[in-house]
Amino acid sequence: MTESRDRIIPEDTAFLQAVGERVRNARARRGMSRKILAKDSGVSERYLAQLESGAGNISILLLRQIARAMDLPITEFLGDRAPLSVDQALLLRQVEELSAEQIEELQNLIRERFGIAPRVKRHIALIGLRGAGKTTLGRILADNFRLQFIEMANEIESEAGLSLNEIFDLYGQSAYRRFEARALERITMDPTPKVIATGGSLPSEPGTYAHLLGHCFTIWLKARPEEHMGRVMAQGDLRPMAGQSEAMEDLKRILAQREALYARADLAFDTAGKSPGQAARDLIAAVQAHPGWLAREAAA
Repeated sequence: MTESRDRIIPEDTAFLQAVGERVRNARARRGMSRKILAKDSGVSERYLAQLESGAGNISILLLRQIARAMDLPITEFLGDRAPLSVDQALLLRQVEELSAEQIEELQNLIRERFGIAPRVKRHIALIGLRGAGKTTLGRILADNFRLQFIEMANEIESEAGLSLNEIFDLYGQSAYRRFEARALERITMDPTPKVIATGGSLPSEPGTYAHLLGHCFTIWLKARPEEHMGRVMAQGDLRPMAGQSEAMEDLKRILAQREALYARADLAFDTAGKSPGQAARDLIAAVQAHPGWLAREAAA
């Protein structure tokens, strides 16, 4: 069965545009160019451009029609997991109607009702875009609190037995995500308190980020987009924006898509306009004053 574009009704057009926007936003959260996504997915850049502009394949609409006929969400057919039970599906629908504040309250109720004690966060993890100062400030924090410093990039290479470039060139971003998740689990399962400098895109992977938030006192290092760009360029590293005239707009788009994820951190710390020394002093003071940091008790 085929349909022509002129038979698409306004509701269908809106649906295709929403799908394209979700793909585009997901790509921005991961910091992936369309060229990289095309290589990793085996889908042409031309089709990805069509999809992101709202001109996706009409079969998406047909799949939605089938889902509607059975009163199921379209994700029922798109997900990799086994279908939900009736009770799980009902609970999920109820949770989807809750606000962010209500979800947080629900999490607290579940912990209290079923006796799930808050996990002791032995480690400190720094998140944020490249150029935020995660490595520089992470080393200073580790020295100040006498903790081990961990650079996630090095741990991922150790986990894979390959350099980051080789991981991406040979296996793509999906493999990188798997190695990242394994490395993080290995690091956090070691009870020795650490300061961990993570990759900027880690929060884009829900399972890995949930693990980080559950095991680490997490700090979002913030800065203005211009400062992020300037710091990366000062390091002589132009990989994320190579060959793109719209580099700053891309960076702002990535930040906009990740901002809500970064905001889940225990502490947000703004490095804008601060020298490394001043930022380090202020960050140490902020960590010491924060009631959520449990690494001191865990290390004792």
